[in-house]
Amino acid sequence: MMAAPTFVKQLNTQIGNEFGAHQQYLSIATYYDSLTMPQMAALFYNQALEERTHAMMMVQYLLDASAEVKIPGVEAPTCEFSDVVQPVQLALDQERQVTEQISELTRIARQESDFASDQFMQWFIKEQVEEVAKMSDLLAVVTRSKDDWESIEDWVAREEAGEGDDPTAPPAAGA
Repeated sequence: MMAAPTFVKQLNTQIGNEFGAHQQYLSIATYYDSLTMPQMAALFYNQALEERTHAMMMVQYLLDASAEVKIPGVEAPTCEFSDVVQPVQLALDQERQVTEQISELTRIARQESDFASDQFMQWFIKEQVEEVAKMSDLLAVVTRSKDDWESIEDWVAREEAGEGDDPTAPPAAGA
């Protein structure tokens, strides 16, 4: 299997985007940890791991496609926030941006008649629908309860319980 060169180049870029998202979520998690909001911290530590896993899924795909893997560097994440709402708004904006990036990768695969890469991207499209919805809901709750941190923590504890691994997810390198 040979992935289209333009797709490979853009997927390598996306690996960097995913690692950048990983670092941003770590920064957000530590912010909430510093406020003694363990539920919000755990949510974002888990999100960070998810983003890292997404990058490693992309690495594995490139390896399986006998394509060159180039791990790009990333910009430093935002580390200072004015209130408990700002990090969630940043996370939602980031997920919307990733959705656009995933759509562009899918467009490239289709334009290049790279059907395997197109099929690989389908899981990420589904994942982005879930991620944008999750962050939209969280933003509504955090905005509504910005002065009641315990209410935010209770909501997250209730809503985040029971999320398991997705058996349809692509394999991740090193897993």
